[in-house]
Amino acid sequence: MAFSNLTSKAILLYDEWIKDADPRLEGWPLMSSPFPTTFIIGTYVYFVTSLGPKLMENKKPFELRQIMTFYNFSVVALSLYMTYEFLMSGWATGYSFRCDIVDYSRSPTALRMVRTCWLYFFSKFIELLDTIFFVLRKKNNQVTFLHVFHHSIMPWTWWFGVKFAAGGLGTFHALLNCIVHVVMYTYYGICSLGPAYHKYLWWKKYMTTIQLVQFIMITAHIGQIYIMDDCPYQYPIFMFIIWLYGSMFLVLFLHFWYHAYTKGQRLPKMARNGISKDQ
Repeated sequence: MAFSNLTSKAILLYDEWIKDADPRLEGWPLMSSPFPTTFIIGTYVYFVTSLGPKLMENKKPFELRQIMTFYNFSVVALSLYMTYEFLMSGWATGYSFRCDIVDYSRSPTALRMVRTCWLYFFSKFIELLDTIFFVLRKKNNQVTFLHVFHHSIMPWTWWFGVKFAAGGLGTFHALLNCIVHVVMYTYYGICSLGPAYHKYLWWKKYMTTIQLVQFIMITAHIGQIYIMDDCPYQYPIFMFIIWLYGSMFLVLFLHFWYHAYTKGQRLPKMARNGISKDQ
């Protein structure tokens, strides 16, 4: 009986909370509730950390070079498109880079931002293939806590962002992330072409620097809300979450940088110019 009452209260609280969701997203794929997203992420974590490695334990690694080349350059194209759409739906057409609130109207620009936010959210599911490729190629040493946590937390938190606040200053980190992914997946794409192209990848170490700069910019931009006299952004809790996200990943990537490039713990044998022969 006590459990039943608790469940009923939870359902009532959820129904009351979801009433504030953006009505423009009614009927959109994966947006009915957070449970489909949670299920996908849970399945992903279970597969890449447990089921996948067990299934591959006594099998030869898959040769996925052609698939990965297509995948990586497809993500580059998608990231370029999303960068353009974020710019055209606000960041290059009127946003001040300070207190930019969410436009809940049905104007063409506001709806363009909603579509872009949803596409960015959906792209995070596509990027889960990064880890699945690691598992199928038996590169389990690359399935790190930082990697899995980053790929898991993004789609889950972005469900709430799209559902309640598709636009405004809370999308700046998505714009930066798309730009960074153009660089990152270009690197991965060239790398997947084979050893003959590795000589063009001398700039691997600078990718981590680019990611660090990204998180510094995210933290600095979102931190403005704490020094503004009056910013009527509709969901201040999201600002705290983004600030926490930027700060946390800044620390985690600094830790990675220290161990990978200062102590050299992550550099593989025979690596030259930051490139491993087994890429």
